[in-house]
Amino acid sequence: MSIAGGVHRAVQRAGQFGFNTMAMFVRNQRQWRAAPLTDEAIELFLQARASVPVKPVAAHASYLINLAAVGPVGQMSLAATREEFDRCCRLGIEYYVLHPGSWAASTPQEGIARLAEGLNSVVAACGGKTILLLEQTAGAGSLLGGSFEELAEILTHLRPAARFGVCLDSCHLFAAGYDLRTPQAYAQTMARFESAVGFTRLGAFHVNDSMFGLGSRRDRHAHIGQGKIGLDGFANIVNDPRLANIPLILETRKETDSHGRDMDLVNADVLRSLVRTKTSPQGTRRKQRGKKR
Repeated sequence: MSIAGGVHRAVQRAGQFGFNTMAMFVRNQRQWRAAPLTDEAIELFLQARASVPVKPVAAHASYLINLAAVGPVGQMSLAATREEFDRCCRLGIEYYVLHPGSWAASTPQEGIARLAEGLNSVVAACGGKTILLLEQTAGAGSLLGGSFEELAEILTHLRPAARFGVCLDSCHLFAAGYDLRTPQAYAQTMARFESAVGFTRLGAFHVNDSMFGLGSRRDRHAHIGQGKIGLDGFANIVNDPRLANIPLILETRKETDSHGRDMDLVNADVLRSLVRTKTSPQGTRRKQRGKKR
């Protein structure tokens, strides 16, 4: 949700759409510097959350941040992450989602060490309850976090463990070679996730179709059902009882369809239409949960 007009407007917009969870930025995501977060802005945000049933809220880190980088970029990234995470704590935001970054000009292990050192210092400086989620990536080039095993390795360096988790992304999963399209493939992918990381560490799930094929390593989001994953893959996600209380966040292009409908609403409706209403083999009725997403 856009924060144009103030961070509180993101909450209000989510309420207007009828969503019960949302993601937002806490400042301009394409600039290193941003205006200070005022007490008035915090109060307006808290008032909006008190009146709109949107929970949890996830904040996404700036696209410029790369905590695994060396030199000035790494230093600026650390300062920006500290500022953004502090804003999340002051706003009472539940999750802060961060890409692990790129180890270019060094080695993967050195990149992980820099990332972990930075993250530990960022969380230690914030007395709030915000949980930092590392987002799994498409794994292109020197990007960290393209495999479940690498995410698990990073997590072993982070303290305290309760303040850290992971965020999955369906497009990133597919691009990294994790298939979601059939019940069998989805089950195998999620079994690998459970074995390496575990569902107890999962805080959020980004639901995006993929413009490119399985294992392409290309992070290009498509509208739900209009990419290479397809509707069957998303049916597997929205009907997984392990995700019943995990926020599902759309990160698709902001535009309207040929009838002038906002694509956020269109994509959400498509996802809801995939929720099975009959009692599942696990004995969990999914109809009400699906309506809220």
